[in-house]
Order: sequence, then C-alpha cells, then structure tokens
Amino acid sequence: MAQDVEPRRWTPFPVGTNVLGLGYAYGEGNISFDPVTRIDDADFRLNSVIASYVRTFGFSGKTARVDLRVPYHNGHWEGRVDGDPRSVRRRGFGDPLIRLSVNLVGPPAMDRQQFRDYITRNPIYTIAGVGVAVRVPLGEYKKDKLINLGQNRFVIRPQFGVLHKRGPWSYELTASTFFFTPNDKFFNGMERKQDPLYAVQAHVVRTFKTGWWVSAGVAYGWGGENEIDSLRKDDETGNLLFGASLGLPVGRSQSIAVRYIGGRTQKDTGSDSDGLALSWTIRF
Repeated sequence: MAQDVEPRRWTPFPVGTNVLGLGYAYGEGNISFDPVTRIDDADFRLNSVIASYVRTFGFSGKTARVDLRVPYHNGHWEGRVDGDPRSVRRRGFGDPLIRLSVNLVGPPAMDRQQFRDYITRNPIYTIAGVGVAVRVPLGEYKKDKLINLGQNRFVIRPQFGVLHKRGPWSYELTASTFFFTPNDKFFNGMERKQDPLYAVQAHVVRTFKTGWWVSAGVAYGWGGENEIDSLRKDDETGNLLFGASLGLPVGRSQSIAVRYIGGRTQKDTGSDSDGLALSWTIRF
C-alpha cells in the first residue's frame, strides 16, 4: 500500500540532529482482488524490519530534513485460485524510501540551545512545510509473479503539511499526491500504469512533561485507477486508514514507540488490514 498514517512528520528539530532508528512491524488482513485474476479468499501475514535515518539541516534560514528508510519483509499469502487452495511466501527487501522536506513557515533553523530557548518562549506556534518522498524500485521483484515485495516503479509523492502547536497539544494535517511511473515488467509481460493517488491525513498529539506522547490519526486516499496493457480497470482506490501511537523516552537520547495501524477499503477491491509496530530511535 502506498499510503501511510504517520504522526509527527513535521515536528521540528535543531539543525545538525541525527536520528537512527530500527523497527519491527506485523500486519495481517485480507485482500479483494479484481475478479479477472480468479483469486478469492486471499489473506496475508507480513513481518517487516525497517531501518531508518534522519538528518536535519538549515536551508535558507529554514529547517530542512532528509529521511531514509529501508524495509525488509517476510510475508505469507494464501487464498484460492480457480477454487484451488494456493499459498506463497516472499522474503527480501522492499523498495527504500527517500524523503526531503523543509518547513517554510514557523521556527527558523536553530542549534540545540537556541531551539530549547525558542520552545520555552513560544508554547504556541504554527509550521507549514513542503516535502517530496520517492520510493525507489530496488526491492525484491519477479516479473512472472503477481505478488511482490517491490513495485518495479518509482513512486513520487509531493506533500504539503501544517502543524499547529499549542502547549502540550499538536494538530497536524498533511496532503499528498502519489505519482507512479509505468511498470513495463508487470505480471506475465504486461504493462501497468496507474493514475495519481490523492491522500490526506490528520493527527492529534498530546505530549506530557515526562516526555511521553500519545497520538491518534486518520487518513483517506482516493483515485489511483490502474491501466493494464491499455485496458482501464475501473478500480479506483478508496482507502481509510486509522492509527494510534504511544512514545516514551529512554534516557536522554533514546526513545521507543508502539503503534497500531488499521486499514479498511471502501471499494470492491483492496485490502482490510490491522498491524502493530514497535520502533527504537537514538538521537545524536
């Protein structure tokens, strides 16, 4: 799934901050395929390990950041093909993600001491930023398989986001458009094209004096109709995502977070899923 529901995407950090992270996620659910595939009663279970890195820097006096994520998956899918039970397992790297963003409105680029002073003096502030995320087609992919861990295409995602901080509360809104390059090595030699997918997500975050934080969020995506060998599939996406997170510090520079993410398709095709994720990060 191209979409996500991720809180604290626009949270500012001092320039020169590095964040290394490692996470584990488990997800399961069922998939409704296009009837032409003759696949019914499809279920999946997916285990993922994700390594991440974030670096903040100054750009024309504003705070910017670059994110890198590399996932490794171990998944199992089962269902019925023409009425016969089938199952398949995939193990390998997914497509890595690179994201570049800059906060255009809000706190200026600051070092650690300036940042602490600013937050103390300004308990209320608003940030508006833009970003672009690119999913690079380096993941495991086999052109003769319908189910793959990689997509064999670039996914380019411009973003616009707003964060309003008011004391211990934060309110976030992000709008995105996903653009997909063609996959000329789709299943059995076919070519897959996809219309842009549009998505919006909103979060409420509450931070406590102890450094703990909790969040709740919801997202919706629509569009993204597929075209296979010049044949329009009439399969526009309608994905509803929702999630909740809990984060807590471990010492001065480390933290852990636990997250639940659910997804429900609002169309005849798509997936219904539930997942849990545990992540650890260290800042330096």
